[in-house]
Amino acid sequence: MDFIVRFLICNAFIAAIIGILLAVRQVLKGLLSARRKYQLWFLLLALLAVPFLPVDMPRFRQILSRFITAGTRPASGASTAYEATGTVPPGAGSGWLNDFSISVSRKAPAAAEMLLLVIWIGGMIAMLIMLTLSFLRLNEIRRSSAALQNTHILALYRSCLHEAGISRDIPLRTAAFLTSPVITGFIRPCIYLPPHLISEEHPDDIRYMLLHELQHYRHKDALVNNLMNAAKVLYWFNPFVWFAFKEMQGDREAACDSAVLQMLDRAEYEKYGHTLINYAEKISLAPFPIASGIGGSPKQLRKRILNIASYRPESASKRILGLCIYCLTALALFGTAPALSTYASAKDYYDFDTKEAQISYPDLSSYFGGYDGTFVLYDTAADSWLIYEEEHAALRVSPNSTYKIYAALLGLETGIISPQKSQMEWDGTAYPFDEWNQDQDLDSAMRSSVNWYFQIIDRQAGVGAVHAFLTQMHYGNEDNSGGTDSYWLESSLKISSIEQVELLRHLYAYDLPADKSNIDAVKNALLLSQDGDTALYGKTGTGRVDGKDVNGSFVGWVELPGRTCLFAVNIQGDSEATGAAASRTAQSILSDMQLLD
Repeated sequence: MDFIVRFLICNAFIAAIIGILLAVRQVLKGLLSARRKYQLWFLLLALLAVPFLPVDMPRFRQILSRFITAGTRPASGASTAYEATGTVPPGAGSGWLNDFSISVSRKAPAAAEMLLLVIWIGGMIAMLIMLTLSFLRLNEIRRSSAALQNTHILALYRSCLHEAGISRDIPLRTAAFLTSPVITGFIRPCIYLPPHLISEEHPDDIRYMLLHELQHYRHKDALVNNLMNAAKVLYWFNPFVWFAFKEMQGDREAACDSAVLQMLDRAEYEKYGHTLINYAEKISLAPFPIASGIGGSPKQLRKRILNIASYRPESASKRILGLCIYCLTALALFGTAPALSTYASAKDYYDFDTKEAQISYPDLSSYFGGYDGTFVLYDTAADSWLIYEEEHAALRVSPNSTYKIYAALLGLETGIISPQKSQMEWDGTAYPFDEWNQDQDLDSAMRSSVNWYFQIIDRQAGVGAVHAFLTQMHYGNEDNSGGTDSYWLESSLKISSIEQVELLRHLYAYDLPADKSNIDAVKNALLLSQDGDTALYGKTGTGRVDGKDVNGSFVGWVELPGRTCLFAVNIQGDSEATGAAASRTAQSILSDMQLLD
């Protein structure tokens, strides 16, 4: 349902893209031919389709710079408590973390989103009705039309076909109720002439108009018309799109004018311009939206006449320069495609540099039991990575309780708690878990994943300090705008599994801007089990939305003699995708890799 909100955000990007196209046309108009100006709008048509593509473009996104981080945020004041779940991995000892999580709600904006969706669909239906009526009206004209019998005009038309280099026999018919010639139909094209044009029988004017319509056929403008109409249906509410298409129609006619002038002698340029002037009153009405014609608005006709007056054949150097400008503009605009795709899919991906990394990509699907998921491991001894499902590994998701690793470090670094004094008193608020309803220190708060303990740290530190800390740590998208108590709970803060492992590498190696004793305190709080020389450290996290567990994570490391393997597991599902389930997946993989007993 929240696609409609993200689609509206995409329209802000689209407005900016249209502004860029208009600026390029205006600033570089002397360097671009009329045809090239028209073709610039094809870039817009392509980008308008991006939000509706069934897949996004993570790999392309990793090549091009990202724009603004995406992510759906719950409404302000969304519930963060009183619907909870708590599990412990089967067979885990008492030192294991309790996988306690609370539910956030995304039901609050559903009514508003439904209303927006209904309005959008209603507008599309209205547009489809208008297009259908236009098609029916044109179909009536088509049925009432008659094959042209005037032998002089037919001979002139055959000459025009030859001049335009068109071998196809496109029917020429006469139809009442038309004010100017139009060509319609992509598969079965046909040109329709109004009776008054035939009766007046000015050969030069008819020739120029026929050549113009044949240029529409040569450049497949009927197909472009169909794409424009489809875009108008989808973007009916966006005035910037409507304005862009109005400009595009004007550029299309100017491009056809230039194509005709290219076929004429210089002495005929003025005559062609006079044809537009002489018939301006009759052809100024816009043709059917599903047809192309020589007409346009009075303003468009004035621009076209000025273009005809200043027309000069395009030199080879100008053609090459125009192509270069077009390609550079296309490259710049298609750089926004990942942003449009991101907002449409509500996904953001981390740009992981794989050039110098040693990476293996095993098939671990059998461990995930039907969940969408990823497993990432870094081996310090081999300086190598193991990644299952690379795309998912780069996908940024809410960290949920795995963020408490760094929330604890924030508390220690700011002096809110210390390694020697981390006790906090319970304020008497009844929480859904008995383990939460008591005083806590860092170890117990981490083990029982006590939200209120870490929320107090964030409140005392302040929003600005939290954001500065996230930036300093390079933690995911560094976005804590989703609310002081909930930005890490299926809200604004996002991080990928690859980033989780990279941060753990820095934490383990004391390569973070933090005091060594504070890092040691966090490490000690993460110890889950130890068997001889093998120790397992980690933290689970569960994303629970509207009562369903949809996002489970388990991050940590295995300490072995002479090597340490840092890992992150993330699973996604409609339900039962918990941190406990992620930890079971991790233990199975690590055991089969002989990293755990």
